[in-house]
Amino acid sequence: MEIEQKQAPIIEQFIQQASTLNGPDLVKLIVEATSHHSLFAFSDILSVPNLHQLQGTESSMYIDLLRVFAYGTWTKYKSDAAHLPELVPDQAVKLKQLSVLTLAETNKDLSYDQLMAELEIANVRELEDFLINECIFVGIVKGKLNPLRRCFEVKLAAGRDVRPGQLENIMLRLTNWLDISDSTLSIIQDKTKWAETMSGDNKKHKMEVKNRLQDVKKSLRSNANIAGSFSLQFNFFWSLLFTLSMQFTVDP
Repeated sequence: MEIEQKQAPIIEQFIQQASTLNGPDLVKLIVEATSHHSLFAFSDILSVPNLHQLQGTESSMYIDLLRVFAYGTWTKYKSDAAHLPELVPDQAVKLKQLSVLTLAETNKDLSYDQLMAELEIANVRELEDFLINECIFVGIVKGKLNPLRRCFEVKLAAGRDVRPGQLENIMLRLTNWLDISDSTLSIIQDKTKWAETMSGDNKKHKMEVKNRLQDVKKSLRSNANIAGSFSLQFNFFWSLLFTLSMQFTVDP
């Protein structure tokens, strides 16, 4: 999606900054990154070696917070909120947006009841406003609201960071997909060869029919010529007889 392309230079900018900062400045950078309106992937920032400076300090909770933004959801944050920094409003919106993306990974019809429970949104009107203004208009999902079915129908959603342990499942699914593709390709190739063989047989049959037609035409022409020659000879013979008979009749 377009949002995924837009955030690439933003990620690179934060990585470069994180590689040169220390201590409290790294905390500020994490807050800024997790509040950025166009940033929805954080694992590359999380992997910057400089951030390890915060481990074992009072600011280590910001590493944990960044990890929640990379892999977690609003529900995950709420369950660990006592050990994490308090969110500013932009961070809260961001984490709820990320939660919608996580839900969309496994289900393309997201019920209003499920979304309101997961995002802690009080009513349908507030939920629909959030989905329209903070998800669809922002460009992280494409879909439509279905008030009659009380669900959000997701057509396309931006991808999140690959969670630890998720890569194996992705590789397994890709391997299965490749196996199915190979099998399908083999079937298509067999069908193509069969079609080519049938096409060759048809061409051969048409050529044989064409040759037979040519032979028949030649035969008909030959017979016609013979018949014509015979007719001329027959007419000449009768003409000769008529002439002779006239001579016998006229002469005394």
